[in-house]
Parts: sequence; structure tokens; C-alpha cells
Amino acid sequence: MKYWWSLLITCSGFLPLAAQQRYELNSGWTAAPASAVTISGETLSLPGKPGLPGEAAMPAVVPGTVLTTLLDNKKVPDPFYGMNNKQIPDIYFTGPAAYTYWFVKDFKEKAEPGGEVWLQFRGINYSAEIFLNGKRLDPSPIKGMFLRKIYNISQLLAKDGKNRLAVLVHPPDHVGNPNGGQGGDGRIARDLTHQYVAGWDWIQPIPDRNTGIWDKVLIEKTRGVRLHDPHIVTIVPGKRYPGNPQAPATVRIHATLQNPTSRVINGTLKFEADGKTLTKSVTIPPNSDREYSLGEMTIAQPRLWWPNGYGSPELYTGITSFITSSGVTDNDTLKFGIRQVDNQWNAHTRSMQAYVNGQPVFIKGGNWIISDAMLRFSRERYDAEVRFHRDMNLNLIRIWGGALTERPEFYEACDKYGMLVFQDFWFSGDCNGRWIDPMKTDDQWMRRSYPDNHKLVLEAMGDQIRMIRNHPSLAFWCGGNEITPPADILSALKDSLLPALDGTRQLFDYSNSDSMSLNTLGGNGDGPYGIQENGYFWQHRTFPYNSEIGSVGVGDYASLKKFIPAENLVPPVEGRGKDNQVDSVWHYHKYIGYNDQVSRYGPVKDVRDFAMKAQLVNYDQYRALAEGFTARMWDWYTGVMIWKTQNPWTALRGQMYDYYLDVNACLYGLRSGSRPLHIMFNPSDSTVWIANNGFSTVRDLMLRVSVVDIATGKDSLYSMVFNEIGASSAKYYFGMDGFLQKLNKTEGCLVKLQLSDAGQHLLDENIYWLPGRNGKYDALSRLPPSKLTVKVDRLAEHQPGGNATSEETLNVTLTNPENAPVAFFNRVALVRKSTGQRILPTFFDDNYITVMPGTSKTIRVTYPAGSVKGEQLAIEIYGWNLEHRIVPVP
Repeated sequence: MKYWWSLLITCSGFLPLAAQQRYELNSGWTAAPASAVTISGETLSLPGKPGLPGEAAMPAVVPGTVLTTLLDNKKVPDPFYGMNNKQIPDIYFTGPAAYTYWFVKDFKEKAEPGGEVWLQFRGINYSAEIFLNGKRLDPSPIKGMFLRKIYNISQLLAKDGKNRLAVLVHPPDHVGNPNGGQGGDGRIARDLTHQYVAGWDWIQPIPDRNTGIWDKVLIEKTRGVRLHDPHIVTIVPGKRYPGNPQAPATVRIHATLQNPTSRVINGTLKFEADGKTLTKSVTIPPNSDREYSLGEMTIAQPRLWWPNGYGSPELYTGITSFITSSGVTDNDTLKFGIRQVDNQWNAHTRSMQAYVNGQPVFIKGGNWIISDAMLRFSRERYDAEVRFHRDMNLNLIRIWGGALTERPEFYEACDKYGMLVFQDFWFSGDCNGRWIDPMKTDDQWMRRSYPDNHKLVLEAMGDQIRMIRNHPSLAFWCGGNEITPPADILSALKDSLLPALDGTRQLFDYSNSDSMSLNTLGGNGDGPYGIQENGYFWQHRTFPYNSEIGSVGVGDYASLKKFIPAENLVPPVEGRGKDNQVDSVWHYHKYIGYNDQVSRYGPVKDVRDFAMKAQLVNYDQYRALAEGFTARMWDWYTGVMIWKTQNPWTALRGQMYDYYLDVNACLYGLRSGSRPLHIMFNPSDSTVWIANNGFSTVRDLMLRVSVVDIATGKDSLYSMVFNEIGASSAKYYFGMDGFLQKLNKTEGCLVKLQLSDAGQHLLDENIYWLPGRNGKYDALSRLPPSKLTVKVDRLAEHQPGGNATSEETLNVTLTNPENAPVAFFNRVALVRKSTGQRILPTFFDDNYITVMPGTSKTIRVTYPAGSVKGEQLAIEIYGWNLEHRIVPVP
């Protein structure tokens, strides 16, 4: 973002610009269907003249889509609730005219002597005709969802400053038949747009295919020369350690200067960061748009950017500016991180291995679709979702190729929280012809040439690379999801675009390509994608760098009530294969079954009971997945990415938190299994392991392993030993199968693992619940009522920095008295006391907590302060053997 007011002009004669020189046109828009407008765009865009016809016009959502505008004006029901989406006419059946809309905006702006005014559209889907003050800005419609468009409008602005912008937005040319296939009949991929909008196995079709001005509209003012798309490259040689004194690092800077005038302009290109300055005198030809290099800057003691779990993601502020004798014409302020990402082939695993600042990083990632399927993006939502991924102890987010290039605000959150990003381009094996598919209209060879306009694709690729390349979080490019782009596009991307515009990041041809992962050692490829026995993840190999493996993800009862009508809140009848029976709304929201794993906890009484028992399975499933992969670090695997960690609508599968940003047990099982220093239990052979993701050996560790009788809560100590774990490794320590057999806990038991340092400080704790001989959890169903007590303390409000608003924090202490039953699997939520409505998002440093007799555990609860001012809050808590309870917050 540009902060004109922050640049200090120190040379005599330099004139600073006015304060606000870049702003959004994000309110005051109106919209109407094109069929209701009988005048031309030239006439419609005339200031002071009648605008859209009153009977058809409505307030518009910009950034947004036609569907979000219709929803905001209550013209359609919420498509994410129940089966409402079926009530909204789909564009394939209505024809494109039904979703072809005019968007009109009046705004005030004047051109100043010696200044230039620019209009930028950061994203329109799919094609548009743009008019300003009676003039058309392009001779023909612009096309392409992933393409920024900018216009110099200085000469078109009204002298009195009263302007009108009118934009006619057309849907994609090929909207596709939403026939139930992946991407429907596939023809949506003929255009440069996202593919999921025609439906997928995790989402229903989006009726308008997200037609609209879906991203920001900006006004930018410069004093002549425009500076844009600066490029910062950081070089960090050698092997570095977080927190240590650092050898120097190098920062290279380029910037593009656009001279819209008919005269030569001389000036100084300048970069400032870390108290240092680089300058270069440049001569810019008339009517040109060229990139210039400033050379290199050496940072003597760099604060390095590290991925989550390995160190702090330190960020610098860099200011690039262009200065003439008349003053600053333009500048750009951005955050950047000093880090270097490299990749080497691991001959043992036969897969690529990532290194950051010279250190090996075991990839623990999540697959990301999009923040909201109807493109209702916000900086705050991005921040919350990426923060959840940080809280899962993941270090990477993969942007799936059937969606889009994420927005800069997403990458800013990833920079802040230390999340590496694996960015797919806009292709998928389903729509782009990897497989024979009877649901597709065109054959494989035809689909392999999608999209139709390859020149447009390459233009958009170049534009999007420029848009996001400065973010330290961006680590990898990928040609597409499970398939490459067409050969000419891939060749240009590899040989021309990336070398010229980036040149620092690994490009994988596609998301499970041989250049990423060779499946030659008995692995099973990507996946699986459904419920597994917990031991599966320890016993069965997949791709050594697995880009997709996933499972279930039903939220708890409070989540289900938000989008499933009361009459459809019917728990699934679990079984195997055809024995699964599920309500129609659950089916519509893409529910996948748990086989018989929920019923192992006892007969399901109702939906609330089903949801609670499903959380036990969720926690166990994702903890086992994370631990099974981590245990084979550098042996079987160099990385794994969960399919998926989030949903952009109200789906019933593959999510660690729901669409409303309410967490479930998947998140905390994954958080536990992915801890940087972690003690874990292999359920397939009852062995105990430790994983150390850090870069140094950890010594003098105390391992305490005990078996807990569920009925009495008493420990049977199995082992207590001192040991060490090497850097970036996982190690087997001992087996306890014989001990478990000797105890003969026929109805199940708990296994408690604890890891402490030499000072007896607890570093990690892991509690497993094991079934009885019949595979069921009978001992749990006999647990007496919990005697847990709850104490809530309010901490001081604080400002976390970055993009988030001020936050408040509570400590919730759960205490289980001596000789009381085990307080098993307790869920904590923050609610409004008067209504019981949850405060979302809320962040917990742990949840779904088990508290042993005679012990306490404290959960840190953090929430945005501004959303609850003046309201009485309470902690909601319930558990396996704890009745629902509300505890007021003091």
C-alpha cells in the first residue's frame, strides 16, 4: 500500500504530495440488470444525468459479485443455508443475460496541474465494458478474471470534479453445465476464470459463476511518473540459525516507471530500508513503461524471516520512490522479509526437499481453496484464517489450482504468521483433460488446450507474478492442480515469464509431478481422502511429497445448527459403503461418512451426540495423520499437505474450522500432532516416538509414559527415562505392547505421554484413548460425571500488530480435584451471556482438553476486542462427561 504522507523529503525544493493519494471506490455503487437499461454506456456514464432505472436499480456490493448484490438486497435466499442454492436460477439454464449487470458509481476527483490520476480494477469476472464521463476506456471488452487493468483518466475527469463510472460486466463466455462433475461439464475452463464455480465434490455450483467487479477498484494519484510493481529479491547465503548473530544478507531492488507524458523525464529512483538508502539517476523516455534496477543493498545483521515453528517471521519496511526536481512523483511502501528458499532432490525419499535460509524444513501444509466461495473477502477474515493455520503448527498453505491467485491481503497475513505458500496456477486435472471423464462435454485432447485464449493466460500470469512476488511467504509456483498447463503456456512460464519476473522460486510442473515426488518405493500416490484407521498413517506410504491427503471434518452442534434446518438435523446412520444413510441436506453439503468410527463410542442418541462423538474421531484422525508423516520425516517423506484445512462455504468435510470461523477438534488434533517438539504413540504397534523439527539437538529430555485407568484415573507408570533427540529428526524410543497386554484393560484405557526438560518443565503432553478388545470405547461410556471446576481471568487488552484489531485475552483454568473421575475431552467456547451466541473468530491455544485427577490446565482465549464492547461475555464449556455449563467472564 502507498503511504505518501510517510516519506520525508529532505532536499530543498522537493514538494511533498497531499496526504491521501490512493483510495478505494468501495461504496456508493448501484447495479441493475443490463436487460433493464435501454441507454448506452456513454450516456449512462454522463455525470448529473439520470442513472440506472429506479425500478431495477439497487445498492451494489463492490468488491463483490452479482449474487452478493442480490443477496445483500434480499432478492435471493442465503445459498449457503440448507438447500437454498437450488432456489436460485443457475446461469446455465437462464442464459448469460440474467447475470449481465451494470455497475455505476459517482465519485469526486479532479486532475491537478502536473499530476496524473489513474483508475485501477484489481479484478473483474469475466469481461467488462468500462465508461467514464461519457467516454469508453477500451475499444472492446476487457476479458480475464486474473488480470489487473489500469487507466490514466486524467484527461477524462470532469473539471468540476463530479465524475461517473459505469461498468457493464458480462459472465464467463462458457459457464458450463453444472452436471455434478468436477467443474461440471468442464467447459468453464475454456475461459480464464476459476473452475470450482461449476461445482465440485466439495461444493455446489455458484449460480452466477461469480460474475462481477470482484476485487478492489482504486484511484491513484501521481505527480507525473507512476512507480509500480517494485521487485525485491533477498539473498541469504550459507546455513543460518534463528536467533543467532547473522552474517550479511543482500537485497536487490528493481522498480517499473511509467512515463505517460510526451517528454523525457529525468529523476532519481530511491529505495530506503533499515536506515539505508540506495539511489540511481534515471532518464525515462516519453510514453514508456520500463523496469529499472537500483542494484544491491547489504544488510549487516539481518533479522531473518523464518517459517512457522522454526523462528520468527521478521519483516522490514521498504520505501521505493521516484523523485524529480519538482518533488516525489510516486512512491510505494511495502513489507518484505529477508529469507532464501532453496530446493534439493532427496535421493533417499525420491522427492524434492525444501530449505529455508540453508536449513531443511519438513513441509506440514494445508490445502486452501478460497476464503469465501462468493468472493466476500476482507483483510480481517484473511488474517483469522491464516492465523488458524499458524495455530495448527503448519508451515505452508497450498493455493489450489481450481480457484484463483489469492489477494495481496492473504499474502500479507502469511508473511505475518510465517506461512510458506505453494501457489498453483489456474488449471486442474479434472477440467483440463488428465482423465477420461463421461461428465465432460469435450474429449481429453480438446480439454488439454483449455483455456481458449493462451495469449490472455500468459498476460495474466505475468501480471499476477508481479502482484505477489515480493511476499516472503510465497515460496513455490506450480503449473496446475494434477496437470500442467498446455505445453506452450508451460514452456513460456518456465523459459520466459518466471526467469524475467521472478527467477527465485521453484516451479513444479504440476502438483503431483515427478519433479516434486516420485512414486517408486511402494507408495500409494496422493490421498487417501476419507476416514482411515489411525494406524494407517503410520503403516502405509503415499507420495513422498504428498500434495493432498485428507479426511472428514464435521463441525460441532453449534456449527451444524447454523446452516442445517431443524427438520434436517438428523444424525447420519453410519456403516460402510452403502450402509451409510444421510439426510438430503447433509448430502447436498457434501457430507462424507465416518464408517463405523462414531458408533464405536456408543449408540448415537441425536445430532448433538453425533457431533460430539465425531469430534473424538476428528481429533484422533488428524493427530494420527500428522504424527504418522512426521515419524517418517526424511525416511519416507519430505512433506505433506492436508486436503483440506478450510471450506469456502458450509461444507461437511475436510475442514479444521467451519465457514463461520468456528473451530472443531480437527484443528486441535492436527495442532497436537504437528508440534515442533513432540512425543507420540504409534497405535499400530504401541511404540513411543519423539519428533524434533528444530535445527539443533535437544538433550536431557525426560520421557514419562503411563497408562491411566479410565474408571479410577490412576496411573500405571511404564517408563521414565532421560534421552535426547537429534536436529530435524524423528526417533523410535521403545515399545509398550507387552505392558498394555499385561494390564489387560479389556474395555480400553488412556495412554499419557509427557516430555520434560532437565528443569522438569513440561514441554509436551499427549493423551491417547485406546479402545477395548472389541474395538469400542466401552470404558469411556462408563465414566462418572466430571467434577471439573472452571475459573476465568481477564488479562489486559493488547494490540497484536499487523493487520489485526486490538484483542482481549482470557485465561480459562480447568481444575480436576484429587480422586475425581478423569475430565475427558472438554470443549471451551466464548459466548455472549445473554444469547449464548459464540464470538467468532476466537483463538484458543488448546481445546478439547482432557484433565487428569489432581491437575489443572489453563487455556488462553483471545478474541477481537471491538466486536464485543459493552457486552457481558461468558465461557461455555461441555465435555464427554461434563454437562453443559456457562461461566460468566468477570
